Amino acid sequence: MRFRAPFWVGAICLLSWPAAGADDLQASTILRNRAPAARADFRTESNLVLIPVNVTDARNHTVLGLDRSAFRVFDDQAEQKIVEFSCEDAPLSVGIVFDSSQSMDGKLQQSREAIRQFLRFANPEDEFFLVEFGTRPRLSVPFTDDAGEIQSRLLHAVPSGTTALLDATEMAMDYLRRHARYPRRALLVLSDGGDNHSRYSETEVLDHVRESNLWVYAMGLYDPKPGYGPSEAAHGQRLLHALADASGGRQFAVGSLIDLPVVAARISLQLRNQYVLGYRPSISNHDGKYHHVQVHVIEGRNLMVSWRPGYYGPVE
Repeated sequence: MRFRAPFWVGAICLLSWPAAGADDLQASTILRNRAPAARADFRTESNLVLIPVNVTDARNHTVLGLDRSAFRVFDDQAEQKIVEFSCEDAPLSVGIVFDSSQSMDGKLQQSREAIRQFLRFANPEDEFFLVEFGTRPRLSVPFTDDAGEIQSRLLHAVPSGTTALLDATEMAMDYLRRHARYPRRALLVLSDGGDNHSRYSETEVLDHVRESNLWVYAMGLYDPKPGYGPSEAAHGQRLLHALADASGGRQFAVGSLIDLPVVAARISLQLRNQYVLGYRPSISNHDGKYHHVQVHVIEGRNLMVSWRPGYYGPVE
């Protein structure tokens, strides 16, 4: 979920982002029979709901230094008292979902560089895996803490086949759920278009995203090329936006390949700089239902706030 909101800072305020322009790069078998996804509700114990939040300015620069008084949280439209608050660079388990379909011909060099920049700014304790996809998805690199393994495998990527984006996302979510070491989990999806060869439907995958404890950050390559019409680009952008929004992540539309590594570095920095807001619902949520969450920042300058839009209540 994303929301443009005013902003107020009641304590120390720091703005942290990569420098503009060239200096950005120097800145700090398909699983159709998968087991049912474990519903993620961000609880630890004592009915505590934890909501990760990103705050950026109009130029997509990460905003740091806010305290808990800058935020308001609503659970099914009822305002909640924030009882826990943190902003820390905790390790992540990250799945990279990489489009190597035929339409990526001519785009792989910059796409590899984008992944390199994303990995460069990651937490040294993060772990990663790689799912590549064309006509079918495949787990190319299982979980590793060696970023070089991901980069080495991508050097051998050859564009071929159609685009099974939804199947690849489903495979990555399932692998993340089964094997991730850390509770903070994310998918980074890099693709240049919509899905045209998946067995899973968009509705199925979006439902699983909402049930999963992860964020989806997507980079959509929409640089026009011969044989690729505007309707196809629009479909790809809409699909990536839907996947990201369902998770509380972000979709970045990249119109020029030269901008791709910069965007990837900024995504990595955003994942490392998230606020976590904790509250105990004022009305019992032990009903197994989906509860909608809203996060606002208090009056002041306009900012972009991203958060996971909801959670499933536990079943007693």
